[in-house]
This record gives sequence, C-alpha cells and structure tokens, in this order.
Amino acid sequence: MASLLNQIGAVTALNVRSIPQRGAMSIASVVAVAMSIAVLLFFLALSNGLSETVKGSGADDVAIVIREGSNAELNSVVNRDQLSILATGPGVAQRDGRPVVSGELLVIVDGLKRSTGTNANMPFRGIGPEGRSLRRSVNITEGRMFNPGTNEIVVGAGLLREFSGFEFGKTIRLRGTTWQVVGVFEAPGTVFESELWADIAVTQSLFNRPNVYQTMRVQLTSPAAMQAFKDWTATDSRLNGLEVMSEREYYARQASQSSAGFMAIGLLLGIMMAIGALAGALNTMYSSVSARSAEIATLRIIGFSGWAAFFGTMVEALMLSAMGGVLGIGLAFIAFNGRTTSTLGAGFTQLVFQFQLSPGIVIAAVIMALVIGLVGGIFPGIRAARQRPQLELAAQ
Repeated sequence: MASLLNQIGAVTALNVRSIPQRGAMSIASVVAVAMSIAVLLFFLALSNGLSETVKGSGADDVAIVIREGSNAELNSVVNRDQLSILATGPGVAQRDGRPVVSGELLVIVDGLKRSTGTNANMPFRGIGPEGRSLRRSVNITEGRMFNPGTNEIVVGAGLLREFSGFEFGKTIRLRGTTWQVVGVFEAPGTVFESELWADIAVTQSLFNRPNVYQTMRVQLTSPAAMQAFKDWTATDSRLNGLEVMSEREYYARQASQSSAGFMAIGLLLGIMMAIGALAGALNTMYSSVSARSAEIATLRIIGFSGWAAFFGTMVEALMLSAMGGVLGIGLAFIAFNGRTTSTLGAGFTQLVFQFQLSPGIVIAAVIMALVIGLVGGIFPGIRAARQRPQLELAAQ
C-alpha cells in the first residue's frame, strides 16, 4: 500500500509539473468549470435571497386572513362585516381596549426603475392605524409616519433604492392623484421594504375601491393562540370562505412559489454548462495522457502499476476542477453576493431583495466542481492505466 501511494504521489507530481506545457488547454478547462459554477451560484443565490427575504417577513403570532384559495393578496376579498367579526375572535390582542388588527388593500402602481429607466409595477398598500405596529421590524429612518385621512405616503428603503422619484419630501402623482412622501422606513430582510404605504381609507377612496379589503392582519396574544383562532374562524358561518394562517406560513408559501422558478432555471443552466465543462475536462485530460504516453510507459517498465497512472490522472483532473470551482465561487462573491436586485413577486409587483450565498450553496458548488473533475478524469485515467509500455515506447 505504501509503495502504491508513493507511486501515485510521484505520478501526480509529474502530471502537475507538466501542466504548463498544456497551459492554454488547462486554463480553458479551469475557466469552463468556473463559469459553470458561477452561473449555478447566480441563480441559487437569487433564489435563496428571494426566499429568505419573503420568509423573513413573517411572525408566528400575527394571523393573516385572506379569501380561501387565493394565491396572493390581489386575488383576495374580505368584506367590512367580516373584518369587524374577526376583530372579536379568541386570542386577539388588545391595545388601549381596542383590537390590534389592520384591514389592508394592495394596489399596483407604476414607478421608474433606476437601473433601466423603464416603468415597473410597485406595490401600494393601504394599511389601518395598527398596520405599522403589526410589523415589528419596521423603523422610520427619515421623516415620519403618514397622518390618517391625508394623501401622505411612506416609502420602503428597498423600493427607494430601486425606483427614482420617491425620495423624502417629494410630491408624486400616482394614478392621477397627488401624494406627498413624508417618510422612509426600513425593515431589513423583509418584503415590507418593497412597498409604499398610505392610509387605508384614503387608498380605498382614491383608487375607487370603497369598503374593499383584501387581507386582514391580526395580532394574537401568543403563537399558541393561532390554532384556536383558526378553529373559531372555520366554524363561524359568517366567515365562510376565509382562510387563516400565520404570517410566517403565508410568506413561506409565497417564498416557495417565487423561488421555485429561479431554482429550476439555475439547475437547468448549471447542468447544461457543467456538461460543456465536462467535455472540456475530458478533452484536456485525454490530451494530457497522450502527451505523457512515453513517460507513463517508462514508469510502467520500471515497476509502476496501472493504478498509479489512473490515480495520478484523476488527481490532476480533480485539481483543475477544484481550481475552477474556487475561481467560480470567488467570482460569485465578488460579482453579486449581497447586491440588491428586484424581480416580480407573487403579486406581479417588484420585490426588492439581495443575492444571498449560503454555506449550503457553496458546498453544493464545490461538490459540482469535484464531480466534473471526477467524471472528467475517470476515462482518461483508465486509458492511462491500460497503456502497454512496449508498444508506446516503440511508437516513440
């Protein structure tokens, strides 16, 4: 065993020293692997960032009530009478003798994207007096909250980064109505930062949606109160057709719907590029074996085993792929990890979030790079192991 390991080490050292002789081909192989890894990481980081932002928006002690079967708020309707009934449910938190609830309306408006200079959809949300308190991560960083009954809005910091014209103090026109930006808020790592907020009654009036609500947020006394509130809603005939879930459940569902497409595209493109990188690795390693055929034959004659030639070739292939993997991961961290972007969310509005590379994603990329090297080295390694020394030397 020790002798075989020594032989493998010697062959590997010989292979590595000969890499500069095939510099262009080796570099092409490394770059092909790096590009495959970078593309895969781009879409996985995109999917992960979107998913984490959406899931991070939810709380276990806040219930969201929507129309049963609605995949998004835009498809939901909750009437005023039902809102009043829901506010009396079991486990509903009280503040100064009043239930902590918020009937809300979401409409789509257009805004000018900074990156492209074109119009894109933005979520404009009408919220009740308790709407902000139900989102504990929200912090006003500039200006103040809007005054109820006025044409005042507050803007999410994420939306402000992606869209122009909504800076603090600006007067804007949306759907033919003039609004005053009186505040900017942050809610790091949540979808709330992608929204504009205004008073619910004003939103209903100016967008011609009188007495229309799409969702109701309900603060419960604790997460343990959620099931009792769900059961009560399901058994009250006045609330037929409504579905209750925790805010965390709701956003987890949205995250699954939103990120699945990016994940599928990333895997498809990653596999396609990996096949190309694998073809490059095979070509490189076959060329390596051919270029060193006389050296391999000489080593076989002086007592080196075929296994030494096989494993030496495998190690060379794995080294080149590992270099490509490291390069691809490095490019991913430099080029896009942590950068802000936006995409269409489940409600066909722009959702602002950041690319996020996680340890699990990086490990998956490393495994992919090593698999490319492993498969790319097996068949050339077999050829190297099966070379017949006398014939190879005679051919020289």
